[in-house]
Amino acid sequence: MSSGRTDRHRLHRGGDRLANNALWRIALVRMHCHQPTKDYVARRISEGKTKPEILRCLKRDIACETYPYLAETTITRRPGPARAQ
Repeated sequence: MSSGRTDRHRLHRGGDRLANNALWRIALVRMHCHQPTKDYVARRISEGKTKPEILRCLKRDIACETYPYLAETTITRRPGPARAQ
């Protein structure tokens, strides 16, 4: 449920707060320092998007970009030493 004329569907309200914080920081740094992202933000503003909407889009794009690297470097849990009984 949203206030105003905008109604958005969120897939999941929970999630990893640390990962969300990292995505937020990456998106903010890119918005201020990364020229292709600056161009993207300018284009989206000209389309009538708000800064929070643009930030949400950037975070989703960054997550899609970084997930393959995280999935490939995930360490699988190894079984511990056998216990003597």
